[in-house]
Amino acid sequence: MPQNEHIELHRKRFGRRLDHEERARKRQAREGHDRSAKAKKMRGIKAKLYHKKRYSEKVEMRKLIKQHEEKEKTGVAEKQETGAVPAYLLDRQQQTAGTVLSNMIKQKRKEKANKYQVPIPKVKAVSDAEAFKVVKTGKSRRKGWKRMVTKVTYVGESFTRKPAKFERFIRPMGLRFNKAHVTHPELQTTFCLPIVGVKKNPSSQMYTTLGVITKGTILEVNVSELGMVTQGGKVVWGKYAQLLIKLLFAGDEQPGERWVHQRRSLVVSGEYCSIQFWHAQ
Repeated sequence: MPQNEHIELHRKRFGRRLDHEERARKRQAREGHDRSAKAKKMRGIKAKLYHKKRYSEKVEMRKLIKQHEEKEKTGVAEKQETGAVPAYLLDRQQQTAGTVLSNMIKQKRKEKANKYQVPIPKVKAVSDAEAFKVVKTGKSRRKGWKRMVTKVTYVGESFTRKPAKFERFIRPMGLRFNKAHVTHPELQTTFCLPIVGVKKNPSSQMYTTLGVITKGTILEVNVSELGMVTQGGKVVWGKYAQLLIKLLFAGDEQPGERWVHQRRSLVVSGEYCSIQFWHAQ
């Protein structure tokens, strides 16, 4: 007998532990937590390689699951006919409920997508060079890791600045806005409403996090003052709006583009709204 098969031989002779299945189940249940802890502790090139490996494993798993789902959905079933069947119906097969259900789900998704369709689906991305200005720091002004935002931004009330030594992105007070003039498209009435937050900036996820407002940005405004209610009787708290024009200050405008005067207002249109921003107080 080969020397490296002593474990298999022992199992054949004496079997496994009585609680082997339970221990294996618990070990498998702990694997996810162990992987998570390992991923959090890793640093440097090891972390990159580990995350790349995990990503490839997840992609393969998703592909396998998708293949199984498609096999289940696209099957056909033979229908039992009680009486005589015409010749032109002999080759037909009945579609299974899985395919019908899949088509219903796709249809519902399309309807939902149409419901939340924005006025401008695609916009040109704003480059970092246009949105940020390099701020030189250090005793001899050699370090250039700080950035000043040159676009209009929204900053929440609970925001607290980091110490100047650690602050990477500077959002000037003169470019912060917290209120909007919202126009209802059907009523053609304008309301002054507070901004709740920046929901999505199409240029970059970093812009969304910083609250940068550029063309195509989707905002959320507080409409509780308007007294809107749902069919169930609940008060509507917020609505979305999208910026339709490129915001330029006086002197920077191009032919055919709208610009902002000293009052600093811009026009936005969205699910309900055409909005004009006002300077933060």
